[in-house]
Amino acid sequence: MKRMLLASLPVVSLLAVSASLDLGNMANYQSQAIPGYISKDNTPLNNEITDKGATLGRVLFYDKKLSVNNTKSCASCHKQQFAFGDTASASQGVNGTTGRHSMRLVNARFANEARFFWDERAATLEEQTTRPIQDHAEMGYSGQNGDPNITDLVAKMNGTWYYPELFTWVYGDAQITENRIQLALAQFIRSIQSFDAKYDAGIAQTGNPNGPFPNFTQQENQGKGLFTQPPVFDANGVRVGGGAGCAGCHRPPEFDIAPASRNNGIIGSFTQPNDITNTRAPSLRDVVDANGNPYGGFMHTAGQNGLNSLLDVINHYDSITQNNPNLDPRLRPGGNLQRLRLSMQEKANLVAFLRTLTGSNIYTNPKWADPFTNDSLTIIPEPVYVQQAVATAIVKVYPTVTTGRVIVEYPSALTHTRMLVADMNGRVIVNGHIAGSIDLSAQSAGMYFVKFENKQTVKIIKQ
Repeated sequence: MKRMLLASLPVVSLLAVSASLDLGNMANYQSQAIPGYISKDNTPLNNEITDKGATLGRVLFYDKKLSVNNTKSCASCHKQQFAFGDTASASQGVNGTTGRHSMRLVNARFANEARFFWDERAATLEEQTTRPIQDHAEMGYSGQNGDPNITDLVAKMNGTWYYPELFTWVYGDAQITENRIQLALAQFIRSIQSFDAKYDAGIAQTGNPNGPFPNFTQQENQGKGLFTQPPVFDANGVRVGGGAGCAGCHRPPEFDIAPASRNNGIIGSFTQPNDITNTRAPSLRDVVDANGNPYGGFMHTAGQNGLNSLLDVINHYDSITQNNPNLDPRLRPGGNLQRLRLSMQEKANLVAFLRTLTGSNIYTNPKWADPFTNDSLTIIPEPVYVQQAVATAIVKVYPTVTTGRVIVEYPSALTHTRMLVADMNGRVIVNGHIAGSIDLSAQSAGMYFVKFENKQTVKIIKQ
């Protein structure tokens, strides 16, 4: 791979670079605007989004060197132009195809559900990020049947010029570990957010997600009502009033899947025809493109069950036909398979509403785009004065003897840097970007150490 460092080149030459990492002028990942009506967030306290961490995560996400034959990356199956999903039913890996359709990653952060994969086999996004890397079919570092393992990948990364530099830049030293890879990838993925849809403009105008939106058509508002209102069923599971009840599982305004959701009546996968363990779903935001076109088939089977349009999906829920022991009870009212019996007009209204959930920024914003150009990575280092400003910055921490909260005052040079708080046994309490205070109220009495990226360490006594 060709190494390119542009620190000594004139500014005008940078205009010719189609993609690069400017470490002195990072994209904003950690302080993105989030609407006040968005309340769900599955970010763990020990991996809050930082500009540096997400920047490293972006490189990892797009780097084909993370596959055994240097041909596949995370982005091979999760493409920006498709809301970080794939139009192929089964995505192509280094040794075959995926067992399920590649799930869209947009707004993965904004959900109460913290588990990942369609069958929820990963407890966290952090855990999920390296599973495809260690899958024989997908990226090949499985460590089984002759495959190299994750240790071999780390050795490969240590021999790739930019990784020791970037890991030092983010973590303070060049050590590359699976955990650090997971943390950075998860930060980048959680940074991918979409809140510029027609739906968001409607809330901005009304200040209330309920009720009609003035920027919606009559059809879109009627679809919105159908989506949010629960249905009323008779004793046979037939709807006799109310709406379609979609919001019971896909909860506005994030449109995330409710954590307790079970199977939706679509069984099987590309490898297991009778699999009923698929209970997860991505956000419904950007479920289609700006013109209402789907990104291939829907759900984990990607159209194998004939679900190739929003209308097909609505027809599926209109009349549930597949009963199984793991079917969500909300699709079996009174013990009967759901029969919504929506009219054609009601179905069209729902389709019109779902199209209002698509934004535009995620498809074109360069901070989520591929930083590689022809498999080469260009890094513009931090200017020397930026590095010196961080190294010479002084943080004020007080009081150093406390029963609860400690104040942290830091200069602007440290705004994008990290802070770590650990107890005497090395247990990490905080590991994230620098903040204006540290709350030790819930911690036991004893000594704590606060370490900053400028190498400053402060000792705190918790009484």
